[in-house]
Amino acid sequence: MEFLQRTGGHFSVEEIYRNVHKAFPSIGLTTVYRTLEVLVEMGLVSRLDFGDGKSRYELSSGSGGTHHHHLCCTGCGRIVDYQEFLEEEKKVIKNIEEALSRKHNFQINEHQIQFLGLCYDCRPKEAK
Repeated sequence: MEFLQRTGGHFSVEEIYRNVHKAFPSIGLTTVYRTLEVLVEMGLVSRLDFGDGKSRYELSSGSGGTHHHHLCCTGCGRIVDYQEFLEEEKKVIKNIEEALSRKHNFQINEHQIQFLGLCYDCRPKEAK
């Protein structure tokens, strides 16, 4: 938790392990896996899948992280946190949540939104 709070990024289990292992050399990779699973179940950490087959972890908004969405480049793997929501964007998301709640009789507590595409550097020149 301390590592995620201090860094505020999107890290794979292996990246978290390498960083935590520096401070706690006796910790094993299995312990990091298990601890992350418990933290996800508790709602303190969010598990993210950006389409590259590797789970990444970040603080959930309920444990000190800020609510944000992700822009994910499928070319270079760059991840941009997007949290400067315009009022229009907030209304659209709120309307979607309310409609889904009614349609499926489902209480939505939170959401994760990811936009997959190509960043400016990875787009073909003719698309820029």
